[in-house]
Amino acid sequence: MPKSAEILHQGKFARLVGRDGWEYVERVNASGVAVLIPITEQQEVVLVEQFRVPVQKQVMELPAGLVGDQADNPDEPAIETARRELIEETGYDCSQIQKVFSGPSSPGIVAEVPDFYLATGLTKVAEGGGVDGENIITHVVPFRETHAWLEEKQKQGLLVDAKLYMGLWFAQQLLAL
Repeated sequence: MPKSAEILHQGKFARLVGRDGWEYVERVNASGVAVLIPITEQQEVVLVEQFRVPVQKQVMELPAGLVGDQADNPDEPAIETARRELIEETGYDCSQIQKVFSGPSSPGIVAEVPDFYLATGLTKVAEGGGVDGENIITHVVPFRETHAWLEEKQKQGLLVDAKLYMGLWFAQQLLAL
């Protein structure tokens, strides 16, 4: 029978937990993660680029955000977080959004299990770029050119979040792109 978790260290946003000989990270300021797979009517994928401190590099990602991290709305449903984050990060809103998958992103070290949402019927409604100094750069890339485009970005020194490839696979399967 597993023993209880022991908090080894806690910061403002994360804590290090020990259990059964494992050490892993949990978020303390959120109840989940919503990841968007935004596809335009022109069969383009909307991606975001931002500097990530843990890897000290610019990273190409799918738009995403923490669920339950809003002090004024801690019980915000994940699907609403997804829509809000899509607008904040990319400036696009969507007329259709559907959950397509939930699964751990790095289960050997992180406890979070992101929810993936396919967002279609996109309309540009704001500038995007994120909040609180996130400095997010939005990229709109033809779906069929995405892999070559990402390879070029990697040659330029950017990292590509592995979840992005998972999202591309789901978009291809669900939309027959």
